[in-house]
Amino acid sequence: MVPVCGGAGGRLLRMAGAGRRPLLLLSLTRGCQAGGGAEPRGRALGVKKRGYDITRNPHLNKGMAFTLQERLQLGIHGLLPPCFLSQDVQVLRVMKNYEKKSNDLDKYIVLMTLQDRNEKLFYRVLTSDIERFMPIVYTPTVGLACQQYGLAFRRPRGLFITIHDKGHIATILNSWPEEDIKAIVVTDGERILGLGDLGSYGMGIPVGKLALYTACGGVHPQQCLPVLLDVGTDNEALLSDPLYIGLKHKRVRGKQYDELIDEFMQAVTNKYSMNCLIQFEDFANANAFRLLNKYRNRYCTFNDDIQGTASVAVAGIFAALRITKNKLSDHKFVFQGAGEAAMGIAHLILMAMEKEGTSREDAIKKIWMVDSKGLIVKGRSHLNHEKEVFAQDHPTVNTLEEVVQKVKPTAIIGVAAVAGAFTEKILKDMAAFNERPIVFALSNPTSKAECTAEQCYRLTQGRGIFASGSPFSKVTLPSGQTFFPGQGNNAYVFPGVALGVIACRARHISDDIFLITAESIAAEVTEENLAEGRLYPPLNSIREVSLKIAVKIVDWAYKHGLASWYPEPADKEAFVKQFVYSPDYDSFVTDEYSWPPAAMQTQDV
Repeated sequence: MVPVCGGAGGRLLRMAGAGRRPLLLLSLTRGCQAGGGAEPRGRALGVKKRGYDITRNPHLNKGMAFTLQERLQLGIHGLLPPCFLSQDVQVLRVMKNYEKKSNDLDKYIVLMTLQDRNEKLFYRVLTSDIERFMPIVYTPTVGLACQQYGLAFRRPRGLFITIHDKGHIATILNSWPEEDIKAIVVTDGERILGLGDLGSYGMGIPVGKLALYTACGGVHPQQCLPVLLDVGTDNEALLSDPLYIGLKHKRVRGKQYDELIDEFMQAVTNKYSMNCLIQFEDFANANAFRLLNKYRNRYCTFNDDIQGTASVAVAGIFAALRITKNKLSDHKFVFQGAGEAAMGIAHLILMAMEKEGTSREDAIKKIWMVDSKGLIVKGRSHLNHEKEVFAQDHPTVNTLEEVVQKVKPTAIIGVAAVAGAFTEKILKDMAAFNERPIVFALSNPTSKAECTAEQCYRLTQGRGIFASGSPFSKVTLPSGQTFFPGQGNNAYVFPGVALGVIACRARHISDDIFLITAESIAAEVTEENLAEGRLYPPLNSIREVSLKIAVKIVDWAYKHGLASWYPEPADKEAFVKQFVYSPDYDSFVTDEYSWPPAAMQTQDV
């Protein structure tokens, strides 16, 4: 190996790290002679593919990191430039190209193109600085990418199953090249983030979600399958767009829709086993609750918008309790919104309060919900079952400002994607009622946030305990106080949950798992984090956090008879680590050895 000399190595580092914190890279090596090549750090891997196919397979392709010996043995010598790069130098080359892009959508396309070309390098880039790249591969940029999905589409990265394929979903699943699928993220595109019905453009969500399964949780990417169920769209702009890439008719609902979902669930479990994790994502409220209740005890499934959001929000509340110095049952919550996220958070708060010793009846009295028609109260017409649970015995109140004024909550939680819903008056009232008001503006993307971090800290004189769904930059007040807003990102939840569930082959995913996850996340928040305004661990520690969550889930699953991997492992942390994907390159050098000369002697006539 030839070390990167001061000039070349220094230039690469300056180009990739200018104005940014340094990437987490190992030593740099580079060789540009015929005998050069970076020493592979990964395991030796036998492959049956040869030649050009190797360089076009993102699971196998290493680009110029293939050694000369690998190139000769695999039949790809001459297909690559006569240069040998370590993976670290390849990361720096990607970063040079990435930094040239002036907007986030172009950066998203750079990373997705890399994923199509070289999977290991893609995940190496992501894990080198997850805090930097997560807003690009997921919220908020993924929302813009979904809106532009038809124009940004390059290569298929998942399965599109349509209403017209009903009766043939098993055949569609056979089109996917991988057989050992452990995790599926599925959407019907009807409620993408806070953007509404995007139809088949919603595929960007399962793709981005599963990228975080791997980057944050270590789930093997070849065991992940993104799925878009296209039943049409009610978005008139898409229906009239000649470039729209989905079915151009109104959404199919009712019996046909239910039969499609039933067939999909059955076909998936028939092909990939009952232990295959199926995550529902961005379904409309009416279908989300119904499908979760229908399938939760029949399949290994969860809804991230309901249960994942609940877990990360409650984790933030647990961390906030260390600042307010009291119990969960001492708080009163007002929700802006009464959809999937609000109901999920409210029910997990109920579970946590009951665990503290509060009765369910008393716990419900501490949760107030405001939807588009005002405060949810008893006797209001057309309340669905989920809303009826939290209907309060109180006169009608029409606006969130009035509710805050009358109820005087200790915490407000925004999950309705109504930008600016937490007005100046609301934030000032919260500061007047509470020494340390809790303000969670959890709607995505950033443009839909109920308030900004700066507004919260400024209008509460730095006393607000703030968390958001999308990232906000640090805030410095005129007093000199500096805060680093906590991002209540579901990525703290679903990768660790998935890793734990896959490892022990859990049969079902109960709400207890999400309460355990919330407690685990909050336990990783240090006093220093809290002092800075962070209610969550730094994102760059998310893989360690996910591992701890997975270990606790595995332990819980065995204790409650939900695991199906036997015998039960004695060292559960070591057991889970066996399943964690590494972005380091594998070696493709064949196992060469020799026999004794006499045994190899050629017989002649």
